[in-house]
Amino acid sequence: MTSSSTHSTGPSSKKSVLITGCSSGIGLCAAHFLQAQGFQVIASARQQADVDSLRQAGLTAIVLDLNDEASIEAGVKNTLQLTGGKLYGLFNNGAYGQPGALEDLPTQALREQFESNVFGLHHLTRLVLPTMIAAGEGRIVQNSSILGLVALPYRGAYNASKFALEGYTDTLRLELQNTGVKVSLIEPGPIETRFRANSKRAFAQYIDTNNSRHHANYQHTLHRLEQPGPSSRYSLEPDACMPPLLHALTSHKPNIRYPVTRPTIIMSYLRRLLSARALDKLLLKAGG
Repeated sequence: MTSSSTHSTGPSSKKSVLITGCSSGIGLCAAHFLQAQGFQVIASARQQADVDSLRQAGLTAIVLDLNDEASIEAGVKNTLQLTGGKLYGLFNNGAYGQPGALEDLPTQALREQFESNVFGLHHLTRLVLPTMIAAGEGRIVQNSSILGLVALPYRGAYNASKFALEGYTDTLRLELQNTGVKVSLIEPGPIETRFRANSKRAFAQYIDTNNSRHHANYQHTLHRLEQPGPSSRYSLEPDACMPPLLHALTSHKPNIRYPVTRPTIIMSYLRRLLSARALDKLLLKAGG
């Protein structure tokens, strides 16, 4: 037993699942849901204060910052100590969205977007795969997005990271054939989380709205990020992602992709049915 958690009395015989980004939203919902389903859940978050809150809520929790390779390595070490050296599942949930037109986006902002959404995820996945492959079983579930399927203006950094995640995951799935490790993508549309608040902070940090030709459109972006309540009439609560997550972890033949929310389902069809130009027209109306 390490000091990583105040709610674990030692390695468990339950199937263990590590979840990133559990401070709120889908990750927090998943941690409570999977624990209720009988999994040994290791919930992780970047900030110690969030880890403390998770522990107070009855979860086993560790610090794991996807922007810091040393933190990822320490997080995996702590996880394996808590689980007796085994890990059945990894839910790569942690991510954020960097808004702004690509021409206004400093390269450092794009690097940070990929560090959290792709590179940190990759480092974590590489570290846990040997344990899963040695056991002859495991599940990796990636939390992607509708914006990994179609692009919207002013979401270029996030689009790029989620498109990369989709390709990364397709390749990983092929390479893990016959290992017993299965890989799935969950593709949520609008889900009510703290995503907009986090995006607003990233926007304010890196985008100079007053000196951009997109100034007028940025006012709409800020209004969208500041708007209380559901971001869309199709918005769902985080628990909408739980049935797909459970199926991905427990089914003998999990789906490759799980679209969540009506917009994702519709767009997954439209991108195959429409020409690129027709889809562009539709997305320009939806974006901003």
